[in-house]
Amino acid sequence: MMATPLTRDYLEFQSDRIERVLASHRVPVRVEGGAVTPRWIRYHLALAVGAKVAAIRNLSEELALALGAPDVRLARTGEALALEVPRSDAEPVNLLTLLRHLSAVSPYTACLGVADDGRPLLIRLSSPDVAHLLVAGTTGSGKTELMRTLIVSLALSHRQSQMQIVLIDPKQRGFAPLARLPHLLAPLATSALDTRSVLERLVAEMERRDRSHVSAPRIVVAVDELTDLLSVGGKTVEAALTRLAQRGREAGIHLVAGAQKPSAAVLGPMLKANFPARLVGRVGSTEDARVATGLSGSGAEKLLGRGDFLAVAGGQTTRFQAAWIPPEDWPTITGAVSPQQANGDARSSRQLK
Repeated sequence: MMATPLTRDYLEFQSDRIERVLASHRVPVRVEGGAVTPRWIRYHLALAVGAKVAAIRNLSEELALALGAPDVRLARTGEALALEVPRSDAEPVNLLTLLRHLSAVSPYTACLGVADDGRPLLIRLSSPDVAHLLVAGTTGSGKTELMRTLIVSLALSHRQSQMQIVLIDPKQRGFAPLARLPHLLAPLATSALDTRSVLERLVAEMERRDRSHVSAPRIVVAVDELTDLLSVGGKTVEAALTRLAQRGREAGIHLVAGAQKPSAAVLGPMLKANFPARLVGRVGSTEDARVATGLSGSGAEKLLGRGDFLAVAGGQTTRFQAAWIPPEDWPTITGAVSPQQANGDARSSRQLK
């Protein structure tokens, strides 16, 4: 099926449809502008006095049918309400292309993709509201691809003397393309024995830094399939990860952990409580969405997959399309030894602090 051009007339026509559908169910709403992103169209809604958000959410099927969309998602940020509709002509977001158009980025900051307002979305690991990241999503959500994007973004903007990376990948698939990055502090850890060894070294380094009151260079510890790692590694691995999550921030050590279905029962309450920032892709149910985001009504179960994510940090929830790395870009990336801060037109960006 051919995609409909996103002309101004088309967007206004769809806005009128939204208003008519809701009005026919006695929910008075006016569409006041919006934003077009690579994966969806965001229509900003202004509710009349007495209109209920729950009533709009209950009409999601009727709205999707009227708009010719597979699904729609109602998003609320503070007092702002928006209806998000998938695009039929969605395009991927290329990481290197995105980085070339960024102005100077703060230290220890990664580019995640494009936010719901069309601006690049950045996340600063050194922020107290971030420190450690939990990346969640089912198969097909783009969880592992997003973790690769985050790591590569950091590697391209930091020298080895500023940033070092530890990769733990029990399934030996997700982080394989990153194994040649010059920032690696140790070879890619895939076995339980290798993982325990590298985690023990990290805990010892954290304690040394605590005694010496130093936090540089920063170390990013990325773990793909955290639940699998805990089931294989047992209490020793869980204890080491918990210590790093609790005390690593002051020592300049940051965890980035991926899990298909995070839960306190699997991860342990001490470990889960120390991930203040979450990047959540499509999940299987409303309950999974609540557990993964730590919020009720996030709508993560209605995300589109393939890089459609919610970022939850510092009390804010931002929908974004994760950037990805096509196969032809890997030779450029793996050959990077020093920062590659691209020149070009500066573009404003959003940052999770």
